[in-house]
Amino acid sequence: MFASPTRKDHVGRILAPVMINGQGPFRFIVDTGASHSTVSPALASLLGLDVADKSPILVNGITGTALVPSVQIDRLEAGALSLENTRFPVIWAPLMAGADGILGVAGLRRERIFVEFTRNRVCVSRSNSVHTPLGFISIPAVRLASGLMTVNARVAGIRARAVIDTGAERSLGNIALRDALERVGTARNKANTTDVFGSTDAIVRGEIGTAPMIALGPIKIADVDLIYGDFHIFDVWKMQDRPALIIGMDVLGSVRSLVIDFRNQELYLEGVYFNTRPDSRVP
Repeated sequence: MFASPTRKDHVGRILAPVMINGQGPFRFIVDTGASHSTVSPALASLLGLDVADKSPILVNGITGTALVPSVQIDRLEAGALSLENTRFPVIWAPLMAGADGILGVAGLRRERIFVEFTRNRVCVSRSNSVHTPLGFISIPAVRLASGLMTVNARVAGIRARAVIDTGAERSLGNIALRDALERVGTARNKANTTDVFGSTDAIVRGEIGTAPMIALGPIKIADVDLIYGDFHIFDVWKMQDRPALIIGMDVLGSVRSLVIDFRNQELYLEGVYFNTRPDSRVP
């Protein structure tokens, strides 16, 4: 078991302490939607790492793709997670918001991540128990071959695949979901657009719309603002042709605690204060 202080960054995401080559801890964004961990150019310079333009790595972000330089890291440690002799991409993007890097955990198989927002604590540990933690709501999840944790969702009654993405500030929907909502007459667009940034230089314009009701297992969430767009990452995940959405920290950060269990393929939430069924509310 590993536990250490954490906090949300200024856009609400989870920061965890990470040791690199025995130095640190450094502040990394915990990203369940990313399979690659990354380091910032400033951290690479601080550690004296050789940034190799001759060994670029292809990075797929929400908005696009890019070949970026990389560094060789002898050891990265974050609790029970340990990576050795691995090459990591070096990127800086607005989404990093001053963090030292991104801890991509989409490929985890045996671990669980436990975040207590009220106590400012994050734990990365081996998953053993198959029981729902006391006081938590359990939502069955599916870990895809890519490592993504997804849950079945209904958006205004429309079936959709929802990706649990702690690296996303806002929740996003694909075009297929937007069109399906328009066909059944439940789309509530605000007629506003916004720029969406990812881990590359590409910027995508998105449409802001209010989802009338999102159901995740026993939990029902009303009036969530989704940003709809033709986002590259849905192509990478092969989710562009059917309704899909990304559940970001605007929703996940509304609870007291959350557990993402990769081994048992479960999402646990404690302190759900948005609209839920009466028998599912946690005091």
